[in-house]
Amino acid sequence: MTILQNIVISILEEVAIQDANQYPANVPTYQIPRERFAEIAKVMKTAGARLVAEWATDETLHPHHPLPHQGGGGRGMGFGIYACYAKDSEYLIIKTYTPLEDPTFPSLVKKFVPAYRFERQMKSLMGVVPVGHPDPRPWIKHEDWPEDAYPLRKSFDASKPIPRVAGEYRFIKAEGEGVYEIPVGPVHAGIIEPGHFRFQAVGEDIINLEEKLGYVHKGIEKRFETLSWEDGAKLAGRVSGDTTVAHALAYCRAVETMTECTPPERALWLRALMLERERIANHLGDIGAICNDVAFAFLLYQFSILKEKLLRTNLKLFAHRLMMDKIILGGVAVDISPDAKNGILTEMDWLVNEFERLVIIYDENPSLEDRVRDAGILSPDTAKGLCVVGFVARASWQPIDCRLQNPFPPYDIIVPRVAVLKSGDVHARVWVRIEEIRESIRIIREILNSLPEGEIACKFILPSPDIAGFAVVEGWRGEVVYWLQSGPRGEINRCMIRDPSSVNWIALEQAIHGNIVPDFPLCNKSFNQSYSGNDL
Repeated sequence: MTILQNIVISILEEVAIQDANQYPANVPTYQIPRERFAEIAKVMKTAGARLVAEWATDETLHPHHPLPHQGGGGRGMGFGIYACYAKDSEYLIIKTYTPLEDPTFPSLVKKFVPAYRFERQMKSLMGVVPVGHPDPRPWIKHEDWPEDAYPLRKSFDASKPIPRVAGEYRFIKAEGEGVYEIPVGPVHAGIIEPGHFRFQAVGEDIINLEEKLGYVHKGIEKRFETLSWEDGAKLAGRVSGDTTVAHALAYCRAVETMTECTPPERALWLRALMLERERIANHLGDIGAICNDVAFAFLLYQFSILKEKLLRTNLKLFAHRLMMDKIILGGVAVDISPDAKNGILTEMDWLVNEFERLVIIYDENPSLEDRVRDAGILSPDTAKGLCVVGFVARASWQPIDCRLQNPFPPYDIIVPRVAVLKSGDVHARVWVRIEEIRESIRIIREILNSLPEGEIACKFILPSPDIAGFAVVEGWRGEVVYWLQSGPRGEINRCMIRDPSSVNWIALEQAIHGNIVPDFPLCNKSFNQSYSGNDL
């Protein structure tokens, strides 16, 4: 029994009942009374756990049986409320139940900051109410939608247009002499996705930033409910286009746990190969873009060339620049030949030489250093409190990497060396990327030099009714989380997605305090979170 399990059992004793229908077995789910939901959060916080995700399920039509101590009795009664916690390599899911006539639950905001947006989204899309939450404004759902339109409820008809009502999103105001507001977005000058940023500043000093996202909300989680399990993998690969491999992989691994499906060893290694190529390409693009934001366009062009060559190799070998739809249930959809393997190894040799040359230029340029050092600082304590993940966390002294803490083949053999820095500034987030590129190159070489022979896919068996699966994958931005639940006919009843951006976006608001307005594009790019991955 794990540390987190022991905590739950010692506090709640017999009222904490383990759900035998949750997979894999090393991610236990406990159903507890609604009134003790926040109590467990407080204990988890004290134990040093982080809040990974919080979500709701509509169990009014296709529920699991509620427990006697949760009220109700039988099917068709209410909503499931879930919170996932993690500590080191342990993950634990807590579930409670809220009846249809009283869809409320205790808010976790006072214990965990990420609950601030998780719970607003749960209220907006599922209509469950977090009691004690300080902010009633919608999140992801547009303010011009009817207040009682809850897209994730089973009663919601997604085929019909939503009537528009007059709504207003009230931004937080800062008042005082010399304070003025700067609205940025939602449509930006560059070819990026829409997001609104509202600054309050005195002179050029930023005293507050509030983000408003949701402009590319497209009903992704709702759409899963209409798809087959196989087509779900394709949709997962389109949640955030630059993270297609990691999202599809997390989806497939979650579903595979539900059927205890183990893809062939060669397929597992090819999945990791694609994941590391995705990591390298995106980090190269980010480093170049950050340099461009300090007017050092030379490195933008040079890093863009390196990224473009990797993407062209992807197209040649995997028939897609981003390797979309190559991760499938039961394995992968494409193999590589011995010539292709040798070609990738040669490409890695070329990349090392070119990349290290550019790193020296980055590291020895004083004007660039002047802009990236001590800008956009996210302190270790703040990072821990916000439960951030990925390179944002590792640049702020949080050693979180799913490849290390929750390895799957070949990461159990080829163990990644995780770079962790303490300064938490723009430079730290760049340098973590640099170290991760170096490490990904090493991992790719080891994968190819030890690539097992054999099949690349196995037969996939559909999940049984009324079970759930969970998986995490270390995407290039960080921890990608999927939780899937099958319905009474074995269909997709619920697919919960937590992109790294869902917790990392809020960190940008904190890191920008004390900076000047012209440094916002630089700080923003150093985080480079996904709008699409957040706006599900």
